[in-house]
Formats: sequence, structure tokens, C-alpha cells
Amino acid sequence: MYSVGMFVRINKSGERRYLQVVESYRNEAGQPRHRVVANLGRIDGMEDGHLDTLIRGLCRVAGRDEPAALEITHAPAKAFGDVFALHALWKDLGFDRALGRALRSGKRKLDVEALVRAMVFNRLCDPTSKLGCLRWLDTVAMPEMPPQVEHHHLLRAMDALMDNVDRVEAELAKQ
Repeated sequence: MYSVGMFVRINKSGERRYLQVVESYRNEAGQPRHRVVANLGRIDGMEDGHLDTLIRGLCRVAGRDEPAALEITHAPAKAFGDVFALHALWKDLGFDRALGRALRSGKRKLDVEALVRAMVFNRLCDPTSKLGCLRWLDTVAMPEMPPQVEHHHLLRAMDALMDNVDRVEAELAKQ
């Protein structure tokens, strides 16, 4: 029988919550087991900061540095609701297939359909310039977009659209 480690857990009994120090170990058969080493008491109803004091005290007893205050950071969330609804409508109407057929080219390395879709969605959700479209793309979760979109990509996609306007119109008319 040997100890694997210790941890702190919250045990619930009815509406009450208790803080316990628990040891994780393996028995003679090698099976993992837990045993309560210490009950530290009820934590529900504790005043703010009392649990922090207990944690700092445990750190001092263990000879460890006291934990610094937690600094929580997060990345800004990206909007997705309107964009995903438009994306579903785009696919249902067959615009993705029509533009894909009309703008097919072995020379282009751009996903022109995705870039045109981004510009159309931008006009519907937050009408701005092509540079504004790039800023808008940073704030939304756009499905099936190239990983890196730059201003010149949008300009080349518009050029491809204008160069093939008759084919695009014919393909869209078929839908």
C-alpha cells in the first residue's frame, strides 16, 4: 500500500458542504482508493476571505509560498449567431455551390467563395469598407474561412467576381 497524493475536495451532505483533505492511495491489490485525512469544516455560509485565509494557512504549514491572487484573463468572445444563421441560409440557397462553380480556377490560391461570403455577410450585419470588413472578421466566428485574410485577398476576390459576373449570374439563376 502506497500513497499517490493528496488533494482537497468539497463533500456535500444534504444542503451542507464540507471541506476535506483526502489522500489518494493504492491498496494491496493495486486498486486506487481515497481516504479522508482531515475534515476542515463547513464552508457554506463562510464569509468572503475565510477560505482564502485557510488556503494561505495550509501553504504556510506545508512550507510553500502563499498563492498570489488569481488573475483571470480572457480573450474577447466572438459573435456567431447572425453569421451562422446567414451561413445556413447561404448554403440552403445554394450560393456556395453556384459561386464555387462560377469562380472555379486552377490558377487562384484564394477561396473566393468564402471571401465573397464574408463581404456579403459584413454588408448585412455591419456595413463597412473592405478594411472595416477585416476588423469585423476579427470579431465574428465565420465558418469555413481561410485562416488568414488580408485586404488584398478581399480585393482579388472582388476582381474575380467582377471578371466572372456573367458566369456567376448564370449559375445563380440555375439555383
